Amino acid sequence: MDEIRVIAVGGYNEMGRNMTVIMFDDEAVVFDMGLRLDRIQIHEDIEIEKMHSLDLIEMGAIPDDTKLGSIIDKVRAIVCTHGHLDHIGAIPKLAHRYDAPIVSTPYTLAVIRDLVKGERRFEVENKFLPLTAGEVYEISRNISVEFVNITHSIPESVIAVLHTPAGAVVYANDFKLDRTPTLDSPPDFKRLKELSKDGVAMLIVESTNSSRPGKTPSERVAKDLVHDVLLGTEETNSGVIVTTFSSHIARISSIIEASEKMGRIPVLLGRSMKKYVVTAKEMGIIDFPENIEVYSSSRAIANALRRISEEGRENYLLIVTGHQGEPDAVLTKIASKETDYRIQHGDKIIFSANKIPNPMTLANRYALETKLKMQGARIYEDVHVSGHASREDHWELLRLLKPQHVIPSHGELGMHIPYIEMAEETGYELGDTVHLMRNGDELILEI
Repeated sequence: MDEIRVIAVGGYNEMGRNMTVIMFDDEAVVFDMGLRLDRIQIHEDIEIEKMHSLDLIEMGAIPDDTKLGSIIDKVRAIVCTHGHLDHIGAIPKLAHRYDAPIVSTPYTLAVIRDLVKGERRFEVENKFLPLTAGEVYEISRNISVEFVNITHSIPESVIAVLHTPAGAVVYANDFKLDRTPTLDSPPDFKRLKELSKDGVAMLIVESTNSSRPGKTPSERVAKDLVHDVLLGTEETNSGVIVTTFSSHIARISSIIEASEKMGRIPVLLGRSMKKYVVTAKEMGIIDFPENIEVYSSSRAIANALRRISEEGRENYLLIVTGHQGEPDAVLTKIASKETDYRIQHGDKIIFSANKIPNPMTLANRYALETKLKMQGARIYEDVHVSGHASREDHWELLRLLKPQHVIPSHGELGMHIPYIEMAEETGYELGDTVHLMRNGDELILEI
């Protein structure tokens, strides 16, 4: 009988700093190295690029891999499923400790390269290995990793499958089952069914929205919501600002498309906007209209906002960072009157993003909205659909894969419990075939 060992390094007590180690025999594979953003935002004037990894571990901002000990020398690959910072943000701080390649999709690797380029404390010299959905990378004689196409809220998201002699370990962190995406391909349901027939030993799966009933709507629904808000008004002379996730390329594409129909010039403002969106443009994932403007440095953003305010805000559609009320984001600076672009009565502010449910973010978002409303802005909230699976999506994935064992991840305890209850409804038993893990826990399964 073979053994598979699971080590929950991070992301099992909270949303963020995701990191899981899977061991078979004497070889290990790391899945994700993420950042916990709210632990960074709570400190003012922090320069994470210059900080030591041990200080960030003590802050709870990145996974604590110091407890892995000699296992670090047994890691044969670092596998990242997509380009969100809660899955890749700790790579500049931790990856140099591992004599292992970083395996991910081409777009995700491009984002990682940008992060590594900005690192000031450590030299990350790991080899980058691009792997597209549908391909397999042979890690060693006994284990290999396969990428299966899935939908999420960033391009080239995948489910990672670790193939071992004991069966497949499926790492689904994060996903939604969107059959009609606006930019990406639908999930590879055919391959997921094939994996089930071959035998899935274990499913490690996000639990973020497991308590939400029903299915998560398609991104096509979000596109309709965005267009309805932006185009569904006869008033055209007010300022219009849209804020969303910089990495949500499909959403930004829909917003740019709406700006063309409105006869407005789309303007992207923010460092992360350039990092994610321009990279997607360079890789052919998204097309830009000829009149689009993109600004990332503080000075360039300030100059652009001054010019737009002088020339007439009715000619522009601003797409900015700051949907969570981040202190240094563009929308926060506008609301705090730190720029020459001042909110006027009737200006429209569209939040095409959900509120991330942690106290720091909720407080920042409340303060931001209050400032905007006091200046006369009209607020449009929740013009958005989630990139995470809801309860029935989770049920469907379980039925597709039929894993022997299931471990919920990426979430707080209150997110894991609804997932476990759903799994029990399908026949799994807590402590036997569905397992609750916390950061630092290890689980050995005999398959």
